[in-house]
This record gives sequence, C-alpha cells and structure tokens, in this order.
Amino acid sequence: HARTSEKIRMRFCFTFRPRFSSAVKAAFLDRDGVINVDYAYVHSRENFHFIPGALEGAAELVRKGHQLIIVTNQSGIGRGKYSIDQFRELTFWLAGVFARNHAPLSAVYFCPHHPTHAFAPYLKDCDCRKPNPGMLLQAARDLNIDLTQSVLIGDKTPDIQAAKAAGLSKAVLVQSDGTKPWTECAVPHLQTKDLLAAAKLL
Repeated sequence: HARTSEKIRMRFCFTFRPRFSSAVKAAFLDRDGVINVDYAYVHSRENFHFIPGALEGAAELVRKGHQLIIVTNQSGIGRGKYSIDQFRELTFWLAGVFARNHAPLSAVYFCPHHPTHAFAPYLKDCDCRKPNPGMLLQAARDLNIDLTQSVLIGDKTPDIQAAKAAGLSKAVLVQSDGTKPWTECAVPHLQTKDLLAAAKLL
C-alpha cells in the first residue's frame, strides 16, 4: 500500500534536505538563462555553461539567509528531447557544484509538461508549468517555506507571473544569460543584470 500511495504522490522534484522545523525564506531560482547559458534543452554537463557570477550570487543569497530552490520548466522531457534520468544526472551534478561553492541547494522542482507540444503522459495543461505557481506552492508545503518572505529570480515574464501568483515578497527580472535585453513584463518587479547583481540588490 505504501508503494502505491507513494506512486500516486510522486512529484517532479529532488529534495536535498529534510523539511525545516520552522518556516524559512527561500530564493527561488530559474535555471536556464539565470544559472546557465540557455542553449535550449540543456541536459548534459557538456553544454551546461555557468553564467559568470552565478555561483557567487547564489552563495551571497545563502549568506543573506535564503534557502536556494531551483524551479524550472523542462518541457524538453515531455517533448522527448531528453529523459528524466538524464535530467536527474545533470541535477545531482549541479547540486554538487553548488555545494562546493558555498551555495547548497535545498531542492530542485521541475515541470516536464507542455499543454500542446509534448508526448503522453506529459501532454497536459498542468498547474506546475510557470507562469502557474505550482512548483513554488509545492516547495512551500514540502519544506516549510514562508512565501511572503521569499523571492524569485528569473529571466522571463512567466517567472515573474509565477512569483506574483504564489504571493512572494519580491521578484527580480534579470537579463537572459546576463547579456540579452530584458523581456517586457507588466507585472511589478525589480530588474537587474544577472544573478550576482540580484543577490546584491536583495
């Protein structure tokens, strides 16, 4: 019975620590374009290139008392570009790099779905794909995150929309890859160059 219920409850996340006993604040980080250069469907170490200053920015957020949680749309899984196993391998490697740079990850939440361009069972209009706030709300439940004290750093409008929908205190829009022009976003937000600049701003 336990195995059946666990299967029903299976979520698309990797957690790297137990639930916090009292509520904590988090920095939710988008991945592609914020942590690494967005080449589209990045799924291996070979094409995972850190944006300059990203790891230092993550460490700065930790020094300021934030738990680090990655929240990333990964429709490449649903589209058949790469597998969950490949994504898991890259994620665990990434967690090791973050830990060695004084920026341990508490969790990584990912959405493999797409409403129109995916294969079953990932072809669905889900509540986890940003701009929906599902990944942030799930993280709050799983880890005891106080969303009203938490922030999000992303490079696209759906990131900022998800932050607003989840009730976060702040959302920071950065330049994709730290170099591309900011996207237009009508939702109120802070704006700066990259993850390192965002960490100093917060």
